[in-house]
Amino acid sequence: MIKWITKLFSSTPKEENTEDIMKPEVHEHPKNNIKSVSKKYLIVGLGNIGTEYVNTRHNIGFKVLDYLAKKEGLSFETVKLGSMAEYKFKGRTFFLLKPNTYMNLSGKAVKYWMDKENIPLENILVITDDLNLSFGTIRIKPKGSDGGHNGLKNINLVLNTQNYTRYRFGISDEFKKGQQVDYVLGEWTAEEEAKLPERLEASAEIIRTFGTAGLENTMTTFNGK
Repeated sequence: MIKWITKLFSSTPKEENTEDIMKPEVHEHPKNNIKSVSKKYLIVGLGNIGTEYVNTRHNIGFKVLDYLAKKEGLSFETVKLGSMAEYKFKGRTFFLLKPNTYMNLSGKAVKYWMDKENIPLENILVITDDLNLSFGTIRIKPKGSDGGHNGLKNINLVLNTQNYTRYRFGISDEFKKGQQVDYVLGEWTAEEEAKLPERLEASAEIIRTFGTAGLENTMTTFNGK
């Protein structure tokens, strides 16, 4: 009996595999190493609010978004710092924003909606007029200076970067010295009006291509056209 008790307490316990105890079970997921790609896009048309500015050269950003919205049967709603329409196309969501802050404070609206919708900088497209390009000329760039444009100047300031895509729509510089303000805030000529529909259609396609095919393809397809 004594021998049996001694054996019971002196027997060597079964060795446990401490490696199995300490090592947590890991479940691999096939998408773990794939970077999440946002399918949200913020398309900002620059312009000034008010009926007196509706058909002016400086409001081409608003005009492009109005054209796309009308064609797709979308309605703009009053939102914080602007008017917005939501456009869904091929699995992407485009937030069409017309800031109501006036041109020289556009950055405030851009930053607010970027943050609210969690939209990355590379998914922003700003549409603006450009005096240095002939009427209707398209120039899409991934970054750049403000070029003297007050809307871009404020966006650069608020975002603290120039690295966002901008679509510059040429309005030409057919004005006499000292008449720049009157020119950009002036209305389109009859000849320009006649050519606008085709340019607006191209602009709508630029927005779709930017979201579905990427910046490089968009620049290759449309720049200089």
